[in-house]
Order: sequence, then structure tokens, then C-alpha cells
Amino acid sequence: MDCASGSRLSSVRVLPKAVRDQPGGFANTVLPWDRIWPGAAAAAVGIIAILLAGGGIELAVAVGVLWLASLFLVQPSEVQDRPFHDPDAIDQGTMDSLIEPLTTPLMLIENMRVTRANQAARETLGGHIVGQDARVALRHPEAIALLQDSESGSVQIQGLVRPRSVWEVIKRPYNGRYTVVELVNRSSEADLSRAHTDFVANASHELRTPLASIIGYVETLADPEDEPPKKQRGKFLDTVLSEANRMQALVEDLMSLSRVEANKHERPATPVDLNALVERAARDGAGPKRVERLVFQFARPFTVLGDSQQLEQVVRNLVDNALKYGGPGEPVTVALAPTAREGVLLTIEDRGPGIAPEHIPHLTRRFYRTDPGRSRAGGGTGLGLAIVKHIVERHLGRLEIDSVLGRGTKVAIRMPELVIDEVE
Repeated sequence: MDCASGSRLSSVRVLPKAVRDQPGGFANTVLPWDRIWPGAAAAAVGIIAILLAGGGIELAVAVGVLWLASLFLVQPSEVQDRPFHDPDAIDQGTMDSLIEPLTTPLMLIENMRVTRANQAARETLGGHIVGQDARVALRHPEAIALLQDSESGSVQIQGLVRPRSVWEVIKRPYNGRYTVVELVNRSSEADLSRAHTDFVANASHELRTPLASIIGYVETLADPEDEPPKKQRGKFLDTVLSEANRMQALVEDLMSLSRVEANKHERPATPVDLNALVERAARDGAGPKRVERLVFQFARPFTVLGDSQQLEQVVRNLVDNALKYGGPGEPVTVALAPTAREGVLLTIEDRGPGIAPEHIPHLTRRFYRTDPGRSRAGGGTGLGLAIVKHIVERHLGRLEIDSVLGRGTKVAIRMPELVIDEVE
């Protein structure tokens, strides 16, 4: 496709030689006067010369006619350019209609200046980039170096839009004059990679701490030259057992989180009696020594589509947290109620010291603790609420945590209720 300056890509081009050579290609072509009059003058001079040389008038006229006719038989060396409209050519209006709806930011650059940018590009970099120098629009040394290179290529840069954002800039030059630049957002992939790295680092740290304690006590107990007294020996063994149990709980939670993430996009399809499940799981989570602190409030029977094991894990975890971190001896309320949009609301509320507002947005992060010392002392792994969040999302639910200092914490889970007619 030939490109021309102005407000449109070229839809006009010189009539090709193949067309000129076709029969009738010059049927409507008129030779210009600046090419006819020199030949006519030469013919007139020739006629006069023949007459002066004694030639007959018939011969002179015949030579003149042939001379003039030859001007129309000889193909001109240059043909005047005339418009030739190609129906397959793409003008700027057509190009705008093609790239504007695309969700990937695209820019058309001509001589290092942004001449076109679709809506996604304008939203990403700002509407002012149209007409701006592309090097100023991208504002990154590696991206500028890519633009100045004559070859196609790509580069991944950080901080194009936000400090931690990661974008891939892909450049495709065209016709030595135009360049198409595509911007691909790689921030989610980078965030996921960072999250995995942080997760491995945190898990390693959580495992290393109890493991180091176990190794230290075992080495002391195994040293025949410095054997501790029997009473102290028993204390060491208790510590080893406690740390081993902590490691076991952490490994189980890690495996549980892995299983939940593996099937989080598969919606459960088994009808579950939610009332019976919640009561059973709450009692299991409380244990025989704390079960009397539970208060159940069920508005009516509820049925949901769910994974029984995962839902029980959610209730056990939340009830255990409420009893553990709530006020000593204070009751914990477990309630089921309908919502306005044909859903069910499960709430677990304690009457403890509450959680400071700055901690609430981070509670479902892996290994996040508001009080690390107290959490570890209570046997917490820091993964419980992360597991709860993933399970709730798998059941198309929403997890909400509300807390008031000095009054307690309420955890609410909203899920779609299964209407009996749907089963039938």
C-alpha cells in the first residue's frame, strides 16, 4: 500500500505501465501542445525545403502528413500522472474505525510523531499524546531506544503508567515512514510472579523458625556430655512436640491452599443443607471445651450449591478465630439469614477487642498477622483467612470483615441460595 502525506493514507497512485500498455490505454489521451508544435514546425520546414529543392507539391504534402502522423504513433516517454483510485486502499478514517474499538493500546507514528492513537492508548497515556513526539509520550530510555532502531522489536519496561506497572512495548515499522506501536500490559503477570516469590519466601521463613527450634532442642537432648535434668528434658520435649505440631499445621494449610487454588474456577454443583453443615462445623471448630460459648441464630432452612468439605473448613476456621481472639468467656454468634437478592448471609461475630481499621484490608493476605506473637502462640499459621477467601470466591460468594475496637469483629459471607425449583 503506497502512503502519502496529508490526512489520509494514499488512495491515489500513478497509472501503472501495465494499464498504459493495454489496448486503448491512451485512447482518451491528448498530447500537450508543448510536444506537438516542435514537430509541426519541423514538418513545415521540411515541406518548404522540398518545395525549394524543386520537389512537387504532392510530395511535400505527403511528407508533411507522414511527419505529423508519426507524432501520434510514437509513445511519449513520460505520461502525465492522473488519479487512480484503488478500492482496496485504507484511508485514515477506515484505520480509525479498525483500531479504535481494540482494547490493546495502539499508536501510529509518522516521523517520530504520534499521528493516531486508539481509545485504549489515550486512556493509558493520556489524550495529549496525539500529535506529540513519540519519545516524549513514552518517556522511557529503553522505549526511546527501540523507537530509534529501524528494525522491528519489543522491550519490557517498568513504570510507564504507575511505578510498579510493567508494559511490553512492541514496534513494527512500515514502509520506512510509519511505525505501529503496541502496548501490552504485563503488570498482572509481574504481580503474580512477585506474589509467588513472596509466598515461597514467607513459607520458607515460617517453616525455618520451628525447624530451627526443633533441631536445637534435639541436639541438646542428644548430647551425652551435657544431658539436661529430667524436668528440663521434659520441657524441651514438649517444645519440640509443639513446634512439630506447628509445622504440621502449616504444611496442611499450604496443601489446603494449593488444592483450593487448583479448582477455584470450578463451581461446586452439589446441593448442601447449609444449616446442618454450619452447626456441625461450628461445634467441631469450638471443641468440647468451648462449645457452650456458641450461640446459633438460623432464620430458616437454607440450601446452597457447595463443596461440603470446603464450607466446613470455612466455618471451623472462622469460629476458631472468633473464640480464640474474642473476649475470654464471651459468646460467639453464628447466624444464617436471607439477603435481599435471593442469597444467604452467614455471619460469625465475637465480642472481643476488635481489629484496628488499618489491618482489615490486609487480613486475607497470606501470612499476614495483626499480632504475630499472639498468633503464633495460639497456633495460627497466617493462612486461614486466605484459604477462606479463596473458598468463598469459588462458591461465588463475597467475604466481608467489619470490626470496631473494643466491641468485636463480625465476619460475613454472602452466597447465592439454591432455590428448590432449580433442583427439580
